[in-house]
Amino acid sequence: MTLDTHPTLPEFEYIRPATLAEASDFLARHAGEARPFLGGTDVFVRMRDGFLTPRYLVDVKRLDGMNDLRFDPQAGLTIGAAVNMNRVAAAPEVQAHYPLLAEACRTVASYQLRTRATIVGNICNASPAGDTIGACLLFDGVLHIQGVDGPRLEPLKSFFLGPGKTTLKPGDIVTAIQFPLPPQGCQGTYIKLGRNKLSDLSIVGVTALGCPDAACASGYRFRVALTSVAPVPLVAGAVETCLAENPITPDAIQEAARLAAEASTPIDDVRGSARYRKQMVGKLSARALNAVWRKLG
Repeated sequence: MTLDTHPTLPEFEYIRPATLAEASDFLARHAGEARPFLGGTDVFVRMRDGFLTPRYLVDVKRLDGMNDLRFDPQAGLTIGAAVNMNRVAAAPEVQAHYPLLAEACRTVASYQLRTRATIVGNICNASPAGDTIGACLLFDGVLHIQGVDGPRLEPLKSFFLGPGKTTLKPGDIVTAIQFPLPPQGCQGTYIKLGRNKLSDLSIVGVTALGCPDAACASGYRFRVALTSVAPVPLVAGAVETCLAENPITPDAIQEAARLAAEASTPIDDVRGSARYRKQMVGKLSARALNAVWRKLG
């Protein structure tokens, strides 16, 4: 067996279309051999390691709207597909209204990598361990997609089909993700368990968001998103029901954390066993919910 200690990228053709329509048409005509290219932090690694061998990389990061980051007091936040994570985390609008999203961005790899990595890339990679996906789910993100038949919207909650699999069709390009205004007074946190504190994929990811809500019997609404513990990132709906219908007590939070663990369906892999992951979902969910409860005061 020969071990290649200096793997290199395979040959490919670099395509730079002038418009989204042109890019979409090219991707559709070369389905299976062309991939859209944004930051490249995932695709280049997978090409180098031999998992991907596209004939064409289609650079879409300079096309219309891809680098826009806009906040509207009525419509909410729109982040273009090519906006890197450091820019998102530093944006005053994000820090003021979506601090949980900024927190999640800062957990991704290193500062240097985050100058290239994008939230939309993190989503389209469709890894169950994506660090920013939990916050995007809890903020009810909606994807803007350009396809061969024109633009359309896709709620993030229905986007993931399995590891590396999404609802995207040949020719589809995600151009932005949009978030409505968050609930008034909401607080959140993201807890990532990895083998080390720097640059590691999560073994378990727990994102929690809570806000006052007079429509709930408890007076509060909590939501928990889980990553790296199921084939797709998921929102544990039973947690929301439990804490909406019961007074927020230590026992209620423990029960909600138990329900979060019950919702997870982890697997054994090199980073951790399924049993360990399931136990840590409960522990980290309790920690996250308690942290959010303290923030809510």
